Amino acid sequence: MKLHKKLILGLAACLSFSACSDWLDVNTNPNTPVATDAEFHQRVPWMQFYMEHIYHIVASNTSFYCGHFYRNNAREGGAANWNLSASTRAANAQQWFYTSVGSNCSILYDQAMAAGAYHYAGVAKFMRAYGFMMLADLFGEVPYTDAFGDNPSPVYDTGKTIFLGCVADIDEAIELFSVPQETVNGVTPKTLAEGDSWNGGDADKWLKMCYLLKARWLNHLVKKAPGSYLDGKYDADEILRCLANAQQSNADNTLVRHTDTNTSSHDVLGWNEPVDYSALYSCIGMNSNIYMTKCYYDNLTNFANNGVEDPRADKYIPWIRSTRSANTPAEIKWSEDGLWRRSMGVDLQTNIISQSGPYALSFDADEQNWYCDSEAREGDTIYVWLTCGSTGYGGNVDILYRRNASYDTSAMSGVFYDRATSPSVLASYAEACFIKAEVLFRQGDRDGAYNAYREGVKANIDFVNDQLGVWLSEDASLAACPSFTQMEQSDIDNFLNNGLGTSADLTLGKIMTQKLLAMPFSNENWNDMRRYDYDTDVFLNWDKPYYYRNTPELYTYCPEGEYPRRWKQASYELNYNSKNLQAIGAQVPGAEALGANWYNSDQICTLPVWWDSDQE
Repeated sequence: MKLHKKLILGLAACLSFSACSDWLDVNTNPNTPVATDAEFHQRVPWMQFYMEHIYHIVASNTSFYCGHFYRNNAREGGAANWNLSASTRAANAQQWFYTSVGSNCSILYDQAMAAGAYHYAGVAKFMRAYGFMMLADLFGEVPYTDAFGDNPSPVYDTGKTIFLGCVADIDEAIELFSVPQETVNGVTPKTLAEGDSWNGGDADKWLKMCYLLKARWLNHLVKKAPGSYLDGKYDADEILRCLANAQQSNADNTLVRHTDTNTSSHDVLGWNEPVDYSALYSCIGMNSNIYMTKCYYDNLTNFANNGVEDPRADKYIPWIRSTRSANTPAEIKWSEDGLWRRSMGVDLQTNIISQSGPYALSFDADEQNWYCDSEAREGDTIYVWLTCGSTGYGGNVDILYRRNASYDTSAMSGVFYDRATSPSVLASYAEACFIKAEVLFRQGDRDGAYNAYREGVKANIDFVNDQLGVWLSEDASLAACPSFTQMEQSDIDNFLNNGLGTSADLTLGKIMTQKLLAMPFSNENWNDMRRYDYDTDVFLNWDKPYYYRNTPELYTYCPEGEYPRRWKQASYELNYNSKNLQAIGAQVPGAEALGANWYNSDQICTLPVWWDSDQE
């Protein structure tokens, strides 16, 4: 059953009238549900919807720090330009987790344990760990042990406390998914399939997802001394043990398969949008003026200067219907029939942003061509938005976006990951391979690292090809656009054999850059950049944005030599819980240098979170 159908059922249960024999009890409103109304299997789809949306809404912002995408607005554009005074998704991250997911975890756990529904209890522990680890990645310190009590101003915990607590929760989740559910007092608990929209009730897939996330989190500790993960040390052996129990093929991936029906069931706590489509479509795909950068473009079209184009390039770089002219740049790629052209990448290492570019595309219906309504920026037509179409929410005739709905000649393809029906990736075999490659490379096992690295790339290519097949089966006419055609095996083989290099010339940079290419719009992009201190040898073709390097006022928030390392707390924490924020400052890495009001300092975003520091 699709996520939105399960969510509708769960919501209906929560909103149904409470059974009450004493209808004269004026202190109980029969039209208002209370926490005990929803059964444990009804809570899960609600929590899953919000947890997946929170993660990808946050990732739609953090990925811009990594130089792969650009948008000329304050929030994502600020992240891309390293204007750290610009807004973030802080409120989405904190409010949606605390109110929609975290507040249900203890209730779900207690209900499930009492009923012998251990797999549901495992979900509760997983969700608590997943959400709090995300908050620790973003903010460093948040209310954790005191988060859901009666205290209206909960105290803050250190990043280390949260990190180790999340790892303990994921360990318990592994234990719970490893045992069968049991009958209690003659009552057999609901099977996990009745509430689970992520893995269809498959406890083995949940186990693999738990092991992958544990490996991911423990791998964040590369700046810590070697030792046991239970002590907050870097534990390579435990990471590899987890990976041996994680995904072994794409069949083990945890994906959210979205629909685009414009369902009447809406997100009631967030944006009041239909619940069926991808969060990345909401944040990226349905919006304009979002571009691929030259850094990302170059890594796809000429990885490591090996002269072999990645077969995923046509799927990750947007296309636009167009016709050649005498002024068309020679380096632009066209479809074989000459009716589609591929975007170029916006070079953030130039002054294009300072010169008011890239300028928005316009479509001339009379001339049937594209133009930029700025004489100074006419050449910006080479840059194509990532914008996607939508048949349900957008009411389009297909999943192409048309700048002018009346003309097919104004169509844009969008890109693989941000369409309304693009699957949201929560855990993948590809990521497991890249983590393994990194760990083995650090241990000096070049052959083992290379095999894992190559397998990670292949796994991602196969995953993309499978989804392209789904879209083509739904609408065969999409095959006219190179963004949707399946990759040819000969091109895949050529890239794997000649585009990736060999074990002899393998570098950490190749591993980490291929991981970024395979996981766009993932918070792991920013986590990886921080773990390796934005090293230009580790992240190929990347450097600090020109706009930041040449705009002195931005140094107020990110001094020269510093980097984006955390988010400032949401405004309500600053306004209503500042006393507890100030109190935790003595234990925050680097906060002492910013003074007592460290949490409200202009340079708060440059402080490392716990795992990003060498603090014990």
